Parts: sequence; C-alpha cells; structure tokens
Amino acid sequence: MGDLAGTFKAYDVRGVVPEQFDEQDAAAVGAAFVEVTGAQSLVVARDMRVSSPALSRAFIRGALSRGADVIDAGLGSTDLLYYASGSLGLPGVMFTASHNPARYNGMKMCHAGAVPVGTDTGLTEIRDRAAAIRDRGADLGPATGSVVEKDLLHGYAAHLKTLVDLSGSRPLKVVVDAGNAMGGHTVPAVFAGLPLELVPLYFELDGTFPNHEANPLEPDNLRDLQQAVRDHGADLGLAFDGDADRCWVVDERGESVSPSAITALVATRELAKHPGSVIIHNLITSLAVPEIVAEHGGVPERTRVGHSFIKAEMARTGAVFGGEHSAHYYFRDFWYADSGMLAALHVLAALGEQDGPLSELVAAYSRYHASGEINSTVADARAAMESVRQAFAGRGEVDELDGLTVTGAGWWFNLRPSNTEPLLRLNAEAGDEATMTAIRDEVLRRIQL
Repeated sequence: MGDLAGTFKAYDVRGVVPEQFDEQDAAAVGAAFVEVTGAQSLVVARDMRVSSPALSRAFIRGALSRGADVIDAGLGSTDLLYYASGSLGLPGVMFTASHNPARYNGMKMCHAGAVPVGTDTGLTEIRDRAAAIRDRGADLGPATGSVVEKDLLHGYAAHLKTLVDLSGSRPLKVVVDAGNAMGGHTVPAVFAGLPLELVPLYFELDGTFPNHEANPLEPDNLRDLQQAVRDHGADLGLAFDGDADRCWVVDERGESVSPSAITALVATRELAKHPGSVIIHNLITSLAVPEIVAEHGGVPERTRVGHSFIKAEMARTGAVFGGEHSAHYYFRDFWYADSGMLAALHVLAALGEQDGPLSELVAAYSRYHASGEINSTVADARAAMESVRQAFAGRGEVDELDGLTVTGAGWWFNLRPSNTEPLLRLNAEAGDEATMTAIRDEVLRRIQL
C-alpha cells in the first residue's frame, strides 16, 4: 500500500511499484475514478511494463464495483488511449510511467474526448476519494459493471493517416528506436502501406528495458539510433519514449533535431492548412518558434510547461497546434491531445515533399543557441531562485508565469523548480553561443552558492 498523496502529481499518477503504488491502490483509484467522474463507461489501456497487467486489472475491478462498463483496449500507447477516448466519447485511463525506469508505473487519466484530468479538473478529488476507499480496508463489493476487450490499434493507425498525407512523398529510409516500449507495438501498424523503409531497433516489448531506458531526452539513450542512422544511410531516425506519446528526431547525420525546430516545422504545416490560427508554445521553447509562427501569419501564444496547461490553453484559444521543448506535440485535429506519432508523420511528410536532407530542412527553423535543460540538485530552491533574481535585477524583463524567466537583449533564461524532486531546471538561449554560455554559467554559479 503506497502513499497516494505522494504518487498523485499535477496531471498524472506515478510511483515505484509496489512500494509507492500497488494493486490495492489501483483498485481504489478505479472505484474513485467512477465515483468522481460519474462515468457509466470508460476505456483502459496499458503499456508493456511488468506491473501493468496486474495494475490495470485491479483498476478495472474497482471501476466495475461502482457499476461502470469497461472497454479493455489492452496494449497501447498513450496517444492510442487518447484516440479511444476521443473517437468513442468515453473517459479513459492509461497505465504507464512514460519514460521512467522499469520499477515505476502509474496512470494518465482523461475525461471523454481526451480532456485531461489534472489537479484542477478532478485529480485531487480522485486521490482523496481513493485514499478513503483504500483506508477503509473493506472489500470493494461485487462487480456490477461489465468488461469487454477491444482491439483499437488498426483504427488508431488509420485515423492518424487521415490527418497527414504521405501519398506524394518520395521513399524514405527511417530508423526507429522503440526502446523495447510501445513504439514497437504502434509503429508497424501506422507505417504499414506508407512509402517508408523501416529499420527497427528494439521493437520487442520488454518492460525491463534491456537495451536502454525509453527516454529519448537523455543523450545516452540516443546513441544506438544515431549510429544506426549513419550505418544504414537512413534519411532520419525517430526515438519514442515508453508510452510513445513523445517522439525525438535525428537527422541523416545522426544529429539530434531540437524539438523547438520540430514545433516550428509542424506549426508552419498546420498554418498552411489553417491560416491565421493560434499556435501554442511553452515558455522554454526557442524564441524562433513565436517568430516563425508570426512570419507565417499565425498567432503565437505562450504558456506554462506541462501537458494539462497546454491542452487547457489550446481548448481556450482554439489553437490548431501546440509544441513543447520536451518533444510533446498537440493537435486540434486529435482532440487537442499530444501524439508523438502524429508529429513523426508530419516530419516524414515534410521531408518527403522535397529533395534535400533533413538537416537542411530543419536549419530554417533553428536560429538560436540553446543550453538544453540543465537540472541542479539544491537544498533550498526558493533561496537559490531568489539569489538568481537579485543577480539579474535590472538586466532584463522578468516574468513568473512558470518559475523565473528573465529576458535581455538577445538572450533569455528560465529557472523553475521540479514538482517532484529537489531540483531546479535551467533553460537558456541566446543569439550566439558565447552569450548563451555566459548566461548559463552565471545562473549555475548563483544556484550553487
């Protein structure tokens, strides 16, 4: 039995199994989810983690005990779950710990139509209700709802291919590193029938991650993909995280492509279809993103980091697309939800529509020098941030939309605390590398004082 207060985050549930989160917890959350949302029916999917089958069965047992009917979609990616929620008009729950190590698991929840369940939209109530149900220690009661298994993979793949047209693309050779995670399940279905030669890496589903963790934000986890792209003379490489809702892109040289550049590229494609639309970007994406959006007639809107904030802002503004520097990409045509696979299809289509290499294509969307996200362990995050604030007083425009952002002449940085760890996260960018390095190093020195 775990500590639900510790495993419920801002917009998902995540913890070490079974020490922090176990089947009894999952069953209580299943009952609470139905009680709080009033769901009469819902859909559940899971990733390939060793603990996912038992946890999802326990959750379903809890939901059935409250009279809900459950569609069990079985193995799937998180964006497959969003497809299910959107196309079926049902609340949904995905069992996954995304990019976390093998010992973790958790849940991502949504209302019908893939509307996120976050702290302000029911997650706190579900947590409190689940804790009360679990702590009573009583049996959940008989299952008065019904459960049916349904394969949604082919419907998901067909739907994505209606949103991006690759019929006019030149043939492309693509290396995909699935990291033994859900990309190995979804990529073959989505790529079937497309003008693509697929070179698969680690497509065997294995929740122990025997080759490397399914976290493409860590450079070490990209090395096999980068080498394979070079060895096979591929046009590009793609790496998916554990639940395949994020996609990282590598060019034909094996060099990483910034998610900000991908955001700008996909934004221009969506603006070509929907002129004048709003494009959402979070506050750590490159300055190139709002610049390029405006140049293409779009309206850039800046928001906090985190998918629940992005989705809420997209719904509020009717934005056609949103991107985060963490390689999450959101689409109005996909129920405002994020899909790494849909972003990958856009990149493939853009590359296939012209003759040059990917490195040349994305160069037009890369204008600045960025530090990447740098995490620093600190004893007192508030004191460290105040030290940085004082050091940069009067040197630039300050805002506190999410942490501390200071914008000067040709540079900016954002420093924000982690929601779950004693960390400060720094992102810095400037028009030249020397300025970026100087700003980055000064902030890091202040943090470490």
